[in-house]
Amino acid sequence: MPTKRSKHGDMLTLDRFEEAARLVKEVTKETKLVYSSYLSERTGNKVYLKPENMQMTGAYKLRGAYYKVSTLSAKERAKGIITASAGNHAQGVAYAAKEYGLKAVIVMPTTTPLIKVNRTKNLGAEVILHGDVYDEACEKALQLAKEKGYTFIHPFDDETVATGQGTIAMEIFQDLPVVDYILVPIGGGGLAAGVSTLAKLLNPKIKVIGVEPEGAACMKASLEAGKVTGLKSVSTIADGTAVKTPGSVIFPYIQKNIDKIITVGDEELIVAFLDMVENHKMIVENSGLLTVAALDHLKVKNKRIVSILSGGNMDVITMSSVVSQGLIMRDRIFTVSVLLPDKPGELSRVASVIAEDNGNVIKLEHNQFVSTNRNAAVELRITLEAFGTQHKDQILKSLEIKGYKPKVVRTVI
Repeated sequence: MPTKRSKHGDMLTLDRFEEAARLVKEVTKETKLVYSSYLSERTGNKVYLKPENMQMTGAYKLRGAYYKVSTLSAKERAKGIITASAGNHAQGVAYAAKEYGLKAVIVMPTTTPLIKVNRTKNLGAEVILHGDVYDEACEKALQLAKEKGYTFIHPFDDETVATGQGTIAMEIFQDLPVVDYILVPIGGGGLAAGVSTLAKLLNPKIKVIGVEPEGAACMKASLEAGKVTGLKSVSTIADGTAVKTPGSVIFPYIQKNIDKIITVGDEELIVAFLDMVENHKMIVENSGLLTVAALDHLKVKNKRIVSILSGGNMDVITMSSVVSQGLIMRDRIFTVSVLLPDKPGELSRVASVIAEDNGNVIKLEHNQFVSTNRNAAVELRITLEAFGTQHKDQILKSLEIKGYKPKVVRTVI
């Protein structure tokens, strides 16, 4: 049964965190830390993963949304609730509204993956698609709240929401009291504000590192400027953290409690996805992978590090694209062009060279019109699967030795 409104003020205090931790247990799964031997060996630290991608809504956002709704007055609930979200907060609010029997309206950017849109609708919420990024969707939600009288629930710039998100830190300390570093993704800053504040309350010596995509590093820009600063545009595959302007309400908490900001590129997220699938058998969305990619930037050794995996809501088409690009970037798949005389047996000879080096042919393209003199040359493009860069180089060297002058070209799968 949903709990009544909190009597505390809207501040990130230990009492509030304790209350939130108790309440969110009503709707969240226990996401125990997962020790990663793969990441530990690679970084020289003891790395643990906090798998919030395993929550029933696929992300941590349910924590803040449910706690916020639990603190609303009967009058505020009766108005119905509205929010803006790139997807995960949307599902959290929709789930909380369903638990309390409330009307929920969610404004989502038009670029939101279909899986997030459909899951939000399936939870009973009304979905409105508007704008290309979160900030534009938020403007629309605020407009509708004013026109229709809905109670607006901000996805990150709200102390109560941030308190709910911060319960993650409580669970981390319960599982690993001696944690040295916590890596937390940053979009608007709600998760980072909650986690870092509670972490510092529990252990002032702990280091909390915020991680942003290079193409949407609004918090880094704001911290460097000493005030909330908006970006002109954002561009990142991490759609859940594609925010132009961080929250002003939670910004002081970030200034006080976040020790450092690390930014990572989209290409790092792509290979991190591949690592998570192959080595941990987990699907983590791009925003949730920020803290995994950041491990390579953290120049420490022999530390106990927790990477928060904030969500796992990724549509199959995006997943397929990321896997393909990851394989290409890791030289696990590559395409090579060779010129051959147009006569019988040449294709077989090339294939035998590749087979001797254990290369696996995925696709062949034979172009007889690369030259006006077909007897002089026809082009053969071969897409291959390899074990990695060293194996790829070995195959190319063998082709060179046989006189084929291989040329690596752009791979299209």
